[in-house]
Order: sequence, then C-alpha cells, then structure tokens
Amino acid sequence: MSARKEPEQGAGAASSSRADIFTRIRLLLIDDHAIVREGITALLERDNELLIVGSVATGEEAIVAARDLRPDVVIMDLVLPDLSGIEATRQILADSPDSRVIALSAREGTEHVYQALRAGVRGYVVKASALAELVLAVKTVSAGRSYLSPSIAGLFPAGIAAAEIPKSPYERLSTRERDVLRRIVAGASSADIAQHLSLSRKTVDTYRGRLMVKLGVPNRSALIRLAIENELTTL
Repeated sequence: MSARKEPEQGAGAASSSRADIFTRIRLLLIDDHAIVREGITALLERDNELLIVGSVATGEEAIVAARDLRPDVVIMDLVLPDLSGIEATRQILADSPDSRVIALSAREGTEHVYQALRAGVRGYVVKASALAELVLAVKTVSAGRSYLSPSIAGLFPAGIAAAEIPKSPYERLSTRERDVLRRIVAGASSADIAQHLSLSRKTVDTYRGRLMVKLGVPNRSALIRLAIENELTTL
C-alpha cells in the first residue's frame, strides 16, 4: 500500500513545486558588479517566496530584460556604466508599467532619493542595509506599498504617499549647463572648460552666470557648495 502511495506523493510534490514557481515574486536584478549580483541572487533565493528571473549589468540590458521577462519587481542600482539607473527606471516603467522598481544604492543624499522617486521607484534601500531589509522591501513593494530604508525615511515624516517631492534644480539645467557645472565642481578654470568643450571663455562665463541664476546662488563658491551638498553632479 505504501509503495503505491510514494509515486503519488512524488507527483504531487512536483506539481506543488511547479505551482510555487508561478506564485513566487519574480525579480530582475541590475548591478554592474558581478560579485554583487551573484551574492544577492544567492541570498535572496534562500527565501522560497522569491525567484530571480534575470540578472544584468547595465541600464540598456535592464530595459531589454524587463521587456522580455516582465518581472514583478526590479532591483536597480542607480549608478551604472552606460545608462543611469534613473533613466533605465523611467524606460522600464514606460514599457512595463506593472513592474515595480526598488532602488538599491549606496547614496543617501536627499536629491538622489527625490530623483529616484520622481522616476517612479516604489522602494529605496541603501546598500549598507542587511539582507533582511532588502527582502522586506521586495515583499512590501510587491504587495503594492512603498518602502524606504530607515536612514532616509525621515525625509517623509507623513509617508511617501502624502509627500510632495520638490522638483530638482538640476532638472532645470540644459545638457551644456550640466557639463559646465560638473567641470566647475571638479575645479576646472573657465579657460580649461572652454578648451575641453570647444567654447570661448566668454561663453563659459555666460553659462556660469546662468547656473547661478537658475540655482539661486550669488557666486562661484556658493554654486560649488550647493552642487556638492546636493550631489547634483553625480546624478
């Protein structure tokens, strides 16, 4: 009698296993460091509610993978070698609006968090967090809620849903103005910037003046301080 039941139990277990695959939270992981991707994959898959369906290194690869795999949750590094995680997030959500994105980043600056939320992320986890926090974020976001690491949750005392995220001053700048700002913050002189960007020194000075007006600062020192404090040039 027991010998006849064993095959039935095995078949039932296989069927249950197949069903579990379809009920698990399907994850796509994006990080440009292979050791990080492999480590996170190994750790997350210890949880039988989670399933890594894809793991890629760049923003461009992420967009293609999300379109093909339709993951439930995308775990996105914000600093990538080609397309930024912010821009990749925008494109993924445009193509796959049912997917939810969690930013996994070493950056805790206010503007980085705001920009990620403006792009549509539903969670923001700092890389210094323990694995348990990432798992919690995945399950929270998958359930339709938002998640922020405790170290940045103070930015939204009433919660993300009730928050009005201010527009970034950086978004008001043209591509050329951003190039000039990055070089100013790096310590380049007007003459150096003019040479590198094939502009006249007078034109560079004009751009610097526009930057100060748009960002509401009175001088070059204040411009540099604002950019550094808000991590504008690393977005």
